[in-house]
Amino acid sequence: MRIPDIHQRLADLGAKPAHAGRVVRAWLQGKPLDTGTRHQHTENFLPLSVRDGLPALSAELDGLLRLSAEHPGNDGSARLLVKLRDGQMVESVLLPRDGLCVSTQVGCAVGCLFCMTGKSGLLRQVGSAEIVAQVALARRFRPVKKVVFMGMGEPAHNLENVVEAIDLLGTDGGIGHKNLVFSTVGDLRVFERLPRERVKPALALSLHTTRADLRERLLPKAPRITPDELVDLGERYARDIGYPIQYQWTLLKGINDSPDEMDGILRLLKGKYAVLNLIPYNSLDEDEYQRPDGERIVQMVRYLHSRGVLTKVRNSAGQDVEGGCGQLRARALEPIATRRPRQPAS
Repeated sequence: MRIPDIHQRLADLGAKPAHAGRVVRAWLQGKPLDTGTRHQHTENFLPLSVRDGLPALSAELDGLLRLSAEHPGNDGSARLLVKLRDGQMVESVLLPRDGLCVSTQVGCAVGCLFCMTGKSGLLRQVGSAEIVAQVALARRFRPVKKVVFMGMGEPAHNLENVVEAIDLLGTDGGIGHKNLVFSTVGDLRVFERLPRERVKPALALSLHTTRADLRERLLPKAPRITPDELVDLGERYARDIGYPIQYQWTLLKGINDSPDEMDGILRLLKGKYAVLNLIPYNSLDEDEYQRPDGERIVQMVRYLHSRGVLTKVRNSAGQDVEGGCGQLRARALEPIATRRPRQPAS
């Protein structure tokens, strides 16, 4: 189901735009569809035909997805394993400070070597109503004031549905535009489409290395955009919308944590309207890739920050519950006998 289908369903029931807006806003807040306001009860606002049709519509929206499992983390986050109507599963993450990470695809076609989601390939797109339903579900647990499209999937490969979801969340959803964060490996369609939209989200661009050859190896099916080209596109978008680009850098020990890479970052990002997020890899003992030692991470942050590149360390939420993107889904699908022990809390 897509968001226009919901509006059409309400129109068929006799809802005017103001009526539909009231119903949709209630849904987005995780409340019953017939929720009124302090000054206006539903029966004094919604037409009878709409009120009569709400139970069926509510059942359909509730059926878009359901919570399959919840895994609270020690950092205040919670990983939500969500089952869609057709039985496929995706992950949402309640983040500290009222944030939520949502999934836009079941699986992913980019195939980043360090990402569990990419190992399954792309199974299907997540509809715009299913994306927004993850927010409605999360708001039953706690407030959501920021949504990052950084869960399972490459949002640029499901652009129409993601743009529809962003537009609704940035209007009736009551979320500030810079608090809607579109994460991408760098699809050119993003830079063509988003500047034209009513709601212009913040961008998080997956950089991971300053070397074009290494980036092609780590992100084998990403568009062939060099790091220099990606930063040029990001800088143009940042200046256009008025808030900085977040560059994502998954830290892999011995792969992209060298002094040469740090100097490459200075060359690319110094003076740019940007924030660099260093994300230590959420590794297990048996994984091919590992996170650098804590001391090395601190050295890197100090080196970059002292030379003019705003740098932050962003540990993946829920590391103590094996919460790297796609890991919960993988654990739910794999046979019990093959499951690996969780990574201990750090």
